[in-house]
Amino acid sequence: MPTSPDISIILATHNRRDVTLSTLHRLVALRTEFQIEIIVVDNASADETADAIATCLPAIKLILLDDNHGSCAKAYGADVASGEYLLFLDDDSYPLPNSIDQMVSRFSSNPKLGAAGFTVHLPDGRRESAALPHVFVGCGVGLRRGAYEDVGGLDRTYFMQAEEYDLCFRLMAGGWDVERFDDLHVDHLKTARSRISERTCFYDTRNNLLVTARYIPDAYEAIVREDVLQRYRWIVQSQGYIAANQHAESEALRRYDSERSRFAKYRLSAATFEKLFRYDEVTARMRNLHATGVRRIVLADLGKNIYPFVIGARQCGIELASIVDDNFARISRDYRGIGVVQSDAVSLDGIDAIVVSNMSPAHATRTLAQWSKRTDVPIHAWYAESPTLRRPSVVVPIEQAANSA
Repeated sequence: MPTSPDISIILATHNRRDVTLSTLHRLVALRTEFQIEIIVVDNASADETADAIATCLPAIKLILLDDNHGSCAKAYGADVASGEYLLFLDDDSYPLPNSIDQMVSRFSSNPKLGAAGFTVHLPDGRRESAALPHVFVGCGVGLRRGAYEDVGGLDRTYFMQAEEYDLCFRLMAGGWDVERFDDLHVDHLKTARSRISERTCFYDTRNNLLVTARYIPDAYEAIVREDVLQRYRWIVQSQGYIAANQHAESEALRRYDSERSRFAKYRLSAATFEKLFRYDEVTARMRNLHATGVRRIVLADLGKNIYPFVIGARQCGIELASIVDDNFARISRDYRGIGVVQSDAVSLDGIDAIVVSNMSPAHATRTLAQWSKRTDVPIHAWYAESPTLRRPSVVVPIEQAANSA
């Protein structure tokens, strides 16, 4: 009698046959003590992706959809998965050696662990991480299937963008732990994009507003909503997709009150909100800076969760001279009364410290490195990654993996 799999690896794809096949060859070559099934959800590809998988890798379970459901199509794979644990990947990401075994170990040691986020490595050596603590990146996350089902699973109506935040918030509101681990590694063969698409702009705006409506507590809802609206308006202004942004805002705000009511049971508690957004923590750090004599600072990065840095500094009597962000800076643009300027235009005269105002570990680390080369002014990057967090060596070359399939 066949042994039930311990882990169901699930990915979705659309018209990326060669990339998907390369990833699948890597997956079937994984060495682990656990039983694995691999499920591919094909989003109505027109490039014979499904035929190629069925021919080259017949043991892989295929789900064929009639329409493109985006990255959220992984939910259809979870519906038929048999494993105790789910591993969500992108069609161009794959776990590195020993990470599967380590993932199961993490779940076994903590019965309340609902999601185990992987450390994500990009081709250029950089790392990728979410904007908030306790939020995983969708190209590499292990999920306890019981927890996933307990909170309703991935919301496939999101299509793409912010679906990870939605699931993380529901898991945490439901009493499950969500953590990212330094001993779980995934390579993401993500290609750089100089310009995001109109579709991405639409879903970024709409879905981040829906996440705000569903989960943010009353005390902070207006603050977060205002920041989301401003951030994505600024992004689309640089990309040229203003109509897509307006359409997204209209749809999200029309649904806003009903979404807020429908998801009331998953509203984040004050303690869970603090774990994610760190208002009190940042204020305490600003208070410590003030105690050391810091009176005037520059914020580096207009991060998605910049508000705690602004309100924390103001509550502690620290003057905010400017926010430096080359992506968002425009003439006369400000965030809550603080000018947003280019890095080559900022004055550091009379500045006591630079604070990296970004909670994404990957972004905070890059900003810290950039500013460390430019100035002797003290830099505080409270959410930067450890410099010792390295990508482990790959044991199985891709050629060997392909030949073993």
